[in-house]
Amino acid sequence: MRAADSTSNSRGRVRIHAILTMAIGLATPVVCGAEQAPWPTSDWPTAAPVDHGLDPAPLDDLVERIRSGEIANIHSLLLVRNGWLVLESYFNGHRADELHELQSVTKSFTSAAIGLAIAQGKISGVGETVLGFFDDGMVVENLDERKQRITLEDLLTMRSGTDYHERGSDSPHWELNKLRRGWTKFILDRPMVHEPGTHFQYDSGAVILSSTLIKQRYDVHADEFAKKHLFEPLGIERLFWYRNAEGHPHTGGGLDLRSRDMARFGLLYLREGRWGDRQVLPKEWVCASLSRQVEFEPRSGRRSVGYGYWWWVFPPDPGSAGQRDIYAAAGWKGQYIFIVPEHEMVVVVTAGCRNWSEEQAIVDFLYKSILHSVRESR
Repeated sequence: MRAADSTSNSRGRVRIHAILTMAIGLATPVVCGAEQAPWPTSDWPTAAPVDHGLDPAPLDDLVERIRSGEIANIHSLLLVRNGWLVLESYFNGHRADELHELQSVTKSFTSAAIGLAIAQGKISGVGETVLGFFDDGMVVENLDERKQRITLEDLLTMRSGTDYHERGSDSPHWELNKLRRGWTKFILDRPMVHEPGTHFQYDSGAVILSSTLIKQRYDVHADEFAKKHLFEPLGIERLFWYRNAEGHPHTGGGLDLRSRDMARFGLLYLREGRWGDRQVLPKEWVCASLSRQVEFEPRSGRRSVGYGYWWWVFPPDPGSAGQRDIYAAAGWKGQYIFIVPEHEMVVVVTAGCRNWSEEQAIVDFLYKSILHSVRESR
């Protein structure tokens, strides 16, 4: 098991200023629609890229560039189109059967768990106040009217208004990752610096706190809840979730999965929460999670992005006439689940990137190689 302090510089970390340069275009609404087959069972149906309207040449070139080291430190690359696994490659000694750290991709799984709790009626909605989950007698430091107004939606959109941030070794997030217990109180006690809902600040603490909200209503930890209501319906059997000494799972960045199981989760969202003949997640939750709840100012000549409920929102494929955004669960060191509804596509990347340039290369090859391979919209 990882020691808590070994994760202090990585769990839940995403470079916000860098992420803001990742995509091109204008904000577009989520358009929920199509149903497709097949569905993965114990295995995944495979096919050649050309059988699903993809030009294999850009994909072959991409794989070769990764294998040669021109694109560095990639561990896996999977491409699903129309439900078929059309590309699956592993690099630098990594294997299909290994569990890989997801870093902040974990947050998008936690978002799904919150949606399930709302669907089951244990949480009334995103408008519930955070302090309303706790007994009136609970002592919370730095309590003021602003803190009393923090809602679940403020957590989901990283606009709680507290001072929690992840910039540097003296940050609150660094401190939390060194703690073996007491995560909930540490987060709840943070002083307020903004009115809730008004200021975006990347905040893994908000996601870690949300797992406590699930436990308050179900009396089980969020990882146990997710196993029963999310992972088992999707057929995900192998996983690891880092926990502190109290059994509290690190829902901001502590989940490890196989790459194929990451793709299962992406397919669930691509198909609006449905898995086979079962609606695992409400369609409305998927659409809300992938909508631009937060819109960032585009930089001159750069791509603009938005933020949903612990999902990043990138603009559409610039090489097509479509208007549908691309969605991403994103984690430090280059962990990604990309969802491209316009092309009925899920792309999974795991990596061990050492710097921003290597992380940026992944988004670049999504747009310049993978999307460029599309010959037909379906």
